[in-house]
Amino acid sequence: MKIHKGLEGVVVSETKISSIVENQLLFAGFNIDDLVAERVQFEEVIFLLWYLRIPTNQELKKFRQELSSQMAISDTIITCLKIQTRQNLHPMSVLRSTISLLGVFDPNAEATDERSTYLQSIALQAKMPTIIAAYARLRKGLDPIPPRNDLSIAANFLYMLTGELAEDIRVEAMNQALVLHADHDLNASTFTARVCASTLSDVYSCITGAVGSLKGPLHGGANEKVFDMLKEIDSENLNVEDYLNQKLDRKEKVMGFGHRVYKTEDPRKKHLKKLAKELTTITQKEQWYFLSCQVERYLKETKGLIPNVDFYSATVYHCMDIDSDLFTLIFAMSRVSGWLGHINEQKKEDCLIRPRSHYIGPKQLKYSELNNRMQSGGMEA
Repeated sequence: MKIHKGLEGVVVSETKISSIVENQLLFAGFNIDDLVAERVQFEEVIFLLWYLRIPTNQELKKFRQELSSQMAISDTIITCLKIQTRQNLHPMSVLRSTISLLGVFDPNAEATDERSTYLQSIALQAKMPTIIAAYARLRKGLDPIPPRNDLSIAANFLYMLTGELAEDIRVEAMNQALVLHADHDLNASTFTARVCASTLSDVYSCITGAVGSLKGPLHGGANEKVFDMLKEIDSENLNVEDYLNQKLDRKEKVMGFGHRVYKTEDPRKKHLKKLAKELTTITQKEQWYFLSCQVERYLKETKGLIPNVDFYSATVYHCMDIDSDLFTLIFAMSRVSGWLGHINEQKKEDCLIRPRSHYIGPKQLKYSELNNRMQSGGMEA
């Protein structure tokens, strides 16, 4: 039995949603470089990932209206968020629990017909930004701000955080970040969602599992750890090279670097690096961009390590005055679009994902009765 650690290089499904071809990331055949260049709105990308085509103007208008109509969250959910503002509870745990609660309070959560699944998907996609923004304010002792029905998802999220309309450049940056994070082949959280969907479980369970997978620092949680590293270097005025060498000597991972799939460059990185430079300039926080560049340059020249999507996204979100422990929640706010597309695709495939493992423990042990076991010291081979 050949072992593929971490399923590296193993193809387990077919998809029409996204692909990585020759170091390029495609959404349903569209190169993300082109989507960014055309300033495609996140709502269009959601539609693309769900329907595998670009919407018409009329379709997009209707789709936006459906999303907008589902953005508000109930007082019950707000009360549950308040309860979860206690100290030492990670925001991703709050998001995971709250997504699960959405299913508890949805009277049609167990319905699996096509129309019900669509309505559940719309609700999950629409409410995710509202939940995150509400929690961000509640833990600071502030009241949540209801969403507006005349704003895009990116603009609405920034508005719900502060109560003020964000400048165009911040809205554009947030929209672009959401587009870049929307989907990415069969990453860990998407695989989690598809495994759950393959059992024909409900949509809320699939998304709850995906959020739990994304939380980990080897996946979506890396962007939070990136900014923790940058803050540590900056606050203690450390030498970048010495800091990184010590970290590597201790066999510690440098978050935001390396990738299971990309060996030359993550195609999303260049767009986020450009955004980081623009935002640090207008917010007068250039030290974060320059520090990031120092880290990137040294690790590339000495270790051949390349930044991934998480590295510069940390600086982008920081320049929007978003707390670092909320970075991964924004990742989820975007990636839920891809998860929902994959869940639907997996259910249509109708194939249970059930791999095997290779047992390496002891064999043919003989069971001893309790009295004998205590006298003899245990089971006998």
